[in-house]
Amino acid sequence: MKERARILVVGGGYVGMYTALRLQRKLKQELKRGEVEIVVVTPDPYMTYQPFLPEAAAGSISPRHVVVPLRRVLDRCRVVIGEARSINHAKRTAEVATLATEEEGTGPDQIGYDELVLAPGSVSRTLPIPGLAEFAIGFKTVEEAIGLRNHVIEQMDIASSTRDPAIRDAALTFVFVGGGYAGVEALGELEDMARYATRYYHNVKADDMKWILVEASNRILPEVGEAMGKYTVTQLRRRNIDVRLETRLDSCTDRVAVLDDGARFPTRTVVWTAGVKPHPVLAATDLPLNERGRLKCTPQLALDGATHAWAAGDAAAVPDVTTAEPGRETAPNAQHAVRQAKVLGDNIAHSLRGEPLETYSHKYVGSVASLGLHKGVAHVYGRKLKGYPAWFMHRVYHLSRVPTVNRKARVLAEWILSGLFKREIVSLGSLEHPRAEFELAAGGKPPRDPKGSS
Repeated sequence: MKERARILVVGGGYVGMYTALRLQRKLKQELKRGEVEIVVVTPDPYMTYQPFLPEAAAGSISPRHVVVPLRRVLDRCRVVIGEARSINHAKRTAEVATLATEEEGTGPDQIGYDELVLAPGSVSRTLPIPGLAEFAIGFKTVEEAIGLRNHVIEQMDIASSTRDPAIRDAALTFVFVGGGYAGVEALGELEDMARYATRYYHNVKADDMKWILVEASNRILPEVGEAMGKYTVTQLRRRNIDVRLETRLDSCTDRVAVLDDGARFPTRTVVWTAGVKPHPVLAATDLPLNERGRLKCTPQLALDGATHAWAAGDAAAVPDVTTAEPGRETAPNAQHAVRQAKVLGDNIAHSLRGEPLETYSHKYVGSVASLGLHKGVAHVYGRKLKGYPAWFMHRVYHLSRVPTVNRKARVLAEWILSGLFKREIVSLGSLEHPRAEFELAAGGKPPRDPKGSS
């Protein structure tokens, strides 16, 4: 092994955290002898377990238990809280802006490395739709999930207290754009939570609310198969959720969602979950990208055409060796990301030691999705489940996959307690502006939420 090899991991999501964790174990002796250094650059000091975001939004799980603190898990790595702005692989350097960069005024830090792991993940794929940037909210982070929960309850409070029917109608109309996992699960969990909450409002009923799901294609939840997708549409419509397939959002300016089928919905809530795209940092590198902006990888998860560089997850185009179809790539989902991270960590250790590399091979076994409390769909190993069995499988599967025993125990305890006691329906929207009351008392003006919350 070369002397003092520095492994730079860009990203602290699924791939970044699990790869660094694997490297800690595989290179334990080298780390003790000081022959290897692992540096993790991430904008957040935690990894978010995204499959639990809908339940966090519905109040079934505490936000703190949806995230895993990186410094605790990666105790033998150096964690740098910052954002990689660009990477010059020819010179083996990465330009990183940390929290202190702006205050220091010296510009971004230059971090050198010997081995590079690029795992920045993805960002929301937005379109140039009028009003989208000003009024919509995404659903990729725990902050967005909790902000959306607070916002929904806040809209119910507005509808309960206003005498203006137009304001009431807009407050109780919720538009979700995107029929993938994020959109359907978020809609299902929040509608379930809001329906439960109406029992505590004297003048807001479940039938007063309008929940609308807009999907550009002719099906939702393609991951669970066509039959389960159709079943999901039927179940959502039975809950008075307006599912509009082959429909697009044209505009959401002035708090009015305009669809391309001519429908107009005055609303204070537009949730955008219509796909993702590769992280912008990939375009600021000298590494090989495919036509969709993802990193070209070999089946061993090394970058095709670049030495000492590795990638996996959403940012990587990894060949699927389990299929005979030419050019087929593994799906950018958590199931592949976690397994790729294991092989990736092993291969980096093999590379440093001059050992043969392993090939990533995993056949997609299916998917599970939650549609609210005791409701779900699943298509696993060719078997189709729906209703309570699918919901139960969803919880069991993700409980087994959430990192650390600490988080598993806390999530399980919260599920048990939520089964014994009533749901929490409290909005803590003021947490988003903790200085608002003090600023008002000091003679300032309270901040205005650009997303439409009061």
